[in-house]
Amino acid sequence: MFVRSVTRAAARSTAMPMPATRSYRTVSGPMACANARPQVEQKSIAPQQIRASSEHAIANPTLAGIEKRWEVMPPQEQADLWMQLRDRMKVDWHQMTVQEKKAAYYIAFGPHGPRARPPKGEGFKIFLKVTQLTLASFAIFYAIHLFAKPQPKTMSKEWQEASNEYALREKINPLYGISSEGYEGKGFVQSPPAEKS
Repeated sequence: MFVRSVTRAAARSTAMPMPATRSYRTVSGPMACANARPQVEQKSIAPQQIRASSEHAIANPTLAGIEKRWEVMPPQEQADLWMQLRDRMKVDWHQMTVQEKKAAYYIAFGPHGPRARPPKGEGFKIFLKVTQLTLASFAIFYAIHLFAKPQPKTMSKEWQEASNEYALREKINPLYGISSEGYEGKGFVQSPPAEKS
């Protein structure tokens, strides 16, 4: 049963040939411009052409003063020049001119883009801004403490001294704490005396 259906399908496919590629309408009409796709001619670059372009030095006027011109060059020109230099760097570097080597080094590692030198006075501006923000944070901190509730009674020196007496009486932490032999620390005391109100 399966073999018969396969042979029928094969016979049908040979009887009705299907186009291998999709064709587009060539008739001009209202939708012709929406459906039209430009025919792009694919050019294959032969290895000899790549080799030929990398074997010839880039003209000195193109590379002259690249340090001053690089930032103001359009991105397409920058990309084209970098591609030419990249192709030139594929050959032996002894065949490259000094101008090409300098230009390749400047483009790869020069002080432009993210490696540009900071403008004058930027360090001082940063110092001023950090100082301003630090003073503002201190002002906010003290404003919050000015309007805060008073400290709890457990944060008074008297309460903490009472906690020390309780710890000694109950022998809390006898190995290295307040109840140990020869202990010389303050124990729980960390606050000034309570204010009288």
